[in-house]
Amino acid sequence: MNPIVVLWDESHLWGLLVWRALYLWGLPFSLVTAREVAAGALATPNGPRLLIVPGGTARRKAACLGRQGANAVREFVSRGGTYLGFCGGAGLGLAGPDGLGLSPWARQGFDDRLQHFLSGHIRVALSSDGMGAQALVPAGLGDSALVPVWWPGRFADTPDPAVTVLAAYGEPGPDFWVADLPLARLPEQTLADWENLYGLALGPGFLRGHACVARSAFGQGQAILSYAHLETPASPQANAWLSHILDTVLGQAPVRRPALPAWDLTALPLVWEDPTLTRAREALAEVIALGQDHLLFFWRNPWLLGWRRGLPGAAVNTLFALAGQCLACPPTPSALAFWAEASGPFARALATFRQGLAGYLLAERLSMTVLPTDRDLVFPQALREQREALFGPPMSAGGLYALLLTPLEELALRQLPAGEPR
Repeated sequence: MNPIVVLWDESHLWGLLVWRALYLWGLPFSLVTAREVAAGALATPNGPRLLIVPGGTARRKAACLGRQGANAVREFVSRGGTYLGFCGGAGLGLAGPDGLGLSPWARQGFDDRLQHFLSGHIRVALSSDGMGAQALVPAGLGDSALVPVWWPGRFADTPDPAVTVLAAYGEPGPDFWVADLPLARLPEQTLADWENLYGLALGPGFLRGHACVARSAFGQGQAILSYAHLETPASPQANAWLSHILDTVLGQAPVRRPALPAWDLTALPLVWEDPTLTRAREALAEVIALGQDHLLFFWRNPWLLGWRRGLPGAAVNTLFALAGQCLACPPTPSALAFWAEASGPFARALATFRQGLAGYLLAERLSMTVLPTDRDLVFPQALREQREALFGPPMSAGGLYALLLTPLEELALRQLPAGEPR
């Protein structure tokens, strides 16, 4: 097996980011499923040295692993393996009911829901003290770095001898947002006025000094838990740090790799001319354009959609990215065999989803236009019902969305090339 494996289940857009980073850098890696992990994929002779768990929802990842898979991951790390988790993957590594317990830390909740809606680059203070941490933080970055976070959780980062903080939060960067507000474009006096008048502290000041990236010893191995997405495209300092971590864990001399290039979802090539996937990409592009026309969606950067708070932009972003990236790769025999069975039901679900999502977005736009009193009387229940039919309850990835997401993720697992680039 390759020395790097990536846990694919419940990774959505974030799994694509990890795959893309490893693939473009020409590193030997494989994508594995939770079922394969539970069946012993991490315990094979000459098995992997590094397990990467991308972002997503820790609770759903834990459910996929089950008790047997969770024990397999713990045994892998205890024997000397390294676990590298980003965002939801970091949360999975923590102590608690939905965690693997690779770190004694648990997850810290938020005092205000807005505190979770943070995204963009933030400056972090780097540490090179203790427990082998010096090897994990490249000297070339100096004492700080600008790294991206995308709606991160929080560590309950009480001092513990088993944990070393590798990076602590500092000041927000120029592309930092709170929900759908670009923080850097708001005058400082306005932020101060809002806090004084309304009691709203919109900045990430509550994070300052708290851990963003940490390393925990676990048996003979280690868990590197990062709420910073070091695999983010076109993020040079984050990418340099990820590259250094990979070389260090694999026990090889550091290689100076280029920053990951921008990933433009609207400009991916059409390599596999599949009509159903092509229609999916076109339909999702039409929905995104509709959202843009009505000031509901916008592009944060070439790979990341922005949306008005409360809208299902992340789900639309994920489907668009999966469909586009599958079309941008030559079809494998495994992908062709799977899609021959799955494409028919997918196409039928897509037609209903496309029509329903367009209607839902327009209803959301109308609800933003009418008087607040009328909105309270007319819209909330109807909008909740529409959204749940399309996407399931919050954080569930259900409804019609699940009928599209599940086959697309299975297709990508079979379709995306691994190992050395062709």
